Amino acid sequence: MAPEKIQELREEIKIPESITAELVEKELTMKKGNNEIRRKIHPVINLKIDRDKIILDCGRVRKTEKKIFGSMKAHIRNMINGLEEPFKYKLQISNVHFPMTVTHNKEKNEIVVKNFLGEKTDRIVKLIRGVDVNINRDIIELKCYDREKAGQCAANIEKRTRVRNKDRRIFQDGIFIIEKPGRNFL
Repeated sequence: MAPEKIQELREEIKIPESITAELVEKELTMKKGNNEIRRKIHPVINLKIDRDKIILDCGRVRKTEKKIFGSMKAHIRNMINGLEEPFKYKLQISNVHFPMTVTHNKEKNEIVVKNFLGEKTDRIVKLIRGVDVNINRDIIELKCYDREKAGQCAANIEKRTRVRNKDRRIFQDGIFIIEKPGRNFL
C-alpha cells in the first residue's frame, strides 16, 4: 500500500513592480504612491513575501481552511487590482413622485439628499475617507482603490434612500446601484 499523499493549500500571487508589500504581525500592507491598503491576515493562513511574490499556504486542508484560504486569496488580488486601477461603482438617482436633489458636501465628506419623497428633513449619508464622488445629473460615480470602501459607500447610499411603508411598485424613488466591478445591472 502506497503512503498517503499529504495535501497542502499553497498559492503564489505575483506583485507588480509598482506596488510594494510589507507584512508586520499578520497585517499585510500594500502601497502604490500615496495609496495604501491594509488587511489583517487570518491566523490559519501563513503568508510570506518573497521579492515579487506573495506566498500563501495553509497546513491543514479541511472545508473551513479552504474557505478562508480562498477568501484571503481573493482579498489580496483585490488589493493588487485596486492599486493598479481604482474600482468604480455607479448609482442611478430615480425620482418618480418628488424631484429630489443630491449634492456632495466635500468639507463634511457626506452626500445630502433633499426632498426625498417630499420629506422636509434632508437624508445625509456619511462617506468613508478615500472614496472619490462624482455626481453627474442622475448618476453618482464612486471610485476608490479599496474595493470594500467603495462597495460600502455604495451600499450606504442605497440603504439610506430605501422606501419604507409604501408600495414599492408605485413608489420607485431612491438611489440604486446600477454598475459595480464585474457586474452591470442594466
